[in-house]
Amino acid sequence: MKAKGSRAERELLHMFWDNSWACMRAAGSGSTPMPSPDLIAGNKENLLAIECKSIRSNSKNFQKEEIDQLVTFSDILNATPIIAMRFDNLGWYFLNAKELPKNKNGNYTVTLKSSQLKGIKFEELIKQYKQLKL
Repeated sequence: MKAKGSRAERELLHMFWDNSWACMRAAGSGSTPMPSPDLIAGNKENLLAIECKSIRSNSKNFQKEEIDQLVTFSDILNATPIIAMRFDNLGWYFLNAKELPKNKNGNYTVTLKSSQLKGIKFEELIKQYKQLKL
């Protein structure tokens, strides 16, 4: 399972570099008490702190603390906190962590449906185009 996540992080890292964005991976993120996102990516106009998840199912639960740490790190760096969800065979969706709705437990759940409705694709994230939401 850990190898799948690392592969997804490296895949996204290469996607950024292939589109003229600088990107670095924080190996072992989450293994320290200090906030540390999986990836930091940026160009002259944008800086992103990214938590990556690659899942087989249609939903992923996040503990409040995990999202709070990403937001804290992003605020210190003046970056946008991004949740990058890779659903098997469906590709990447990106959501702003500050806009995630809390579930009944005070944590967060990201579903495939919510990602398709509220998330954006990679090309929109890197501002190659803007997708219109109907």
